[in-house]
Amino acid sequence: PACYHDRRRVPMTMTLSSGTFHPAVAAWFTRRFPAGPTESQALAWPSILEGRSVLIAAPTGSGKTLAAFLAAIDGLVRQAVAGPLEDVTQVVYVSPLKALSNDIQVNLQAPLAGIRDELRAMGLEDIADIRTLVRTGDTPAKDRAAMIRRPPHILVTTPESLYILLTSVSGRSMLRTTRTVIVDEIHALIDDKRGSHLALSLERLEALAGGPLVRIGCSATQRPIEEAARFLVGTGGLDPGGAPRAVIIDTGHARDLDLMIEVPRSPLQAVMPNEVWEEVWRSVSAGS
Repeated sequence: PACYHDRRRVPMTMTLSSGTFHPAVAAWFTRRFPAGPTESQALAWPSILEGRSVLIAAPTGSGKTLAAFLAAIDGLVRQAVAGPLEDVTQVVYVSPLKALSNDIQVNLQAPLAGIRDELRAMGLEDIADIRTLVRTGDTPAKDRAAMIRRPPHILVTTPESLYILLTSVSGRSMLRTTRTVIVDEIHALIDDKRGSHLALSLERLEALAGGPLVRIGCSATQRPIEEAARFLVGTGGLDPGGAPRAVIIDTGHARDLDLMIEVPRSPLQAVMPNEVWEEVWRSVSAGS
């Protein structure tokens, strides 16, 4: 897989001014983020737009979730401009926390509304709204039923609710049009039963969709990162040598360490005498 470790801020012209995004999407981003994309965004977007699975490891606040969503939103915008945007689910966002799912659904409203304004400014006022809905254990029954009747374009859910949808006829009918799946906070799911459960659900979702999904993983903490990429793409996403077929964007913090070993002047023994601990105390006190 391709790995990026450069920690420079990437100029916006690398992704937005080149025509990669729809003009309305690029205009909204330029207006909202005049300093340009963060490194993780600029590195992730080309691969996501090419239909490749991507794992993004970046610090909190670096815009990695928007990196995952904006490319998917761009695809929906292009469909809406080209013709009627069908009421089918194309993007599934999975979060380990119900609270985070609700936050994401709220936070998506700003870019969607902003892009809609840009489209109106361009004279494209008649395109369908891109809709998002949350499906968790707290979702009222009436909202679940309405979601089945008119599926959202972007579904925000949890591993458990995704599993439940995959076990119902109506849920499978809604999910079979999925093209992109985003797994947020992936580090919290890898090494426990929830992760095993989600890995199975992702394989079922891909089989239901009838073709490879674009899988995007996001987290601030992922070590070893190659194992996180293997979890993201699943067994079917590994090459013959076992390497994940995914682009790894690693822009996490790397800190230089200055290590020094200091021992007391008194001889070390199995049971330390008081003078040794007094030396240690003086050394620690002087350092603080």
